[in-house]
Amino acid sequence: MKKILSIILSALLISGLSGCSTQKDTSKETKVEDKKVIKVGATAVPHKEILEGAVKPLLEKQGYKLEIIEYTDYVLPNTALADGELDANYFQHEPYLNNMIKEKNLDLTYTVKVHLEPIALYSKKIKSLDELKDGAVIAVPNDSTNEARALRLLESQGLFKLKEGELVTKLDIDKASNTKNIQIKEVDAAQIPRSLVDFDAAVINSNYAMSSGLTPNTDSIVNSEGKHIIESTKDNPYNNILAVRKEDKDKPYIQALSKALTSPEVKKFIEDKYKGSVIPAF
Repeated sequence: MKKILSIILSALLISGLSGCSTQKDTSKETKVEDKKVIKVGATAVPHKEILEGAVKPLLEKQGYKLEIIEYTDYVLPNTALADGELDANYFQHEPYLNNMIKEKNLDLTYTVKVHLEPIALYSKKIKSLDELKDGAVIAVPNDSTNEARALRLLESQGLFKLKEGELVTKLDIDKASNTKNIQIKEVDAAQIPRSLVDFDAAVINSNYAMSSGLTPNTDSIVNSEGKHIIESTKDNPYNNILAVRKEDKDKPYIQALSKALTSPEVKKFIEDKYKGSVIPAF
């Protein structure tokens, strides 16, 4: 009888310990999943504005606190995300992210496409492309994806022809087609608006243009048809995305952030505030 009682007590003790262990593990898991402070890296315009003006209030209603870390360059937000300093970043398009992943071996991905910032051609010296002189110097972003994007815009206006390929550079310009002997100057994207006066024209990313008071729909150069030289939205791969670590993609706080960024409230905010300078991608 004593032996049977001993066995029963041992079984109950093991069961109790097992229950405590399971409860502890579940509690630990819940703590990880129920993260309430979300750190997002972003450039100032329009990303930080969208996060502050439309996303933050939506997340607060769900019990999340959005902490926004502002960056002024295109490299640190990805390395900081990969190193665990951020939970997500919102500043770039998919081709740029893919290039960074390849170059720096980063374990990143994206969850949603949020908006498009159309690049455009600007100048302090001319109003129309017809005024562009022979030997003119045009500034383009110096990172590989945005340089290719800028060169394709110039190609679409008949300034020259480029070789086939995704990441073309100024070295891929067909010399015979460059009848005006256009000179391409590669410059850090953030610096181009400040040095616009130093060039005959420049291709500027919309976020940096807006930071400098330039609007694509009104301030960009027009072509021979009187249309502003702005990147087309049709079949455009350069929608801006929410980047995250692969391991975090399906976590509740990332899903909440992704849903908020593609909500009707954010769409209305973008359309009302930017009036074509930024276009919703959802």
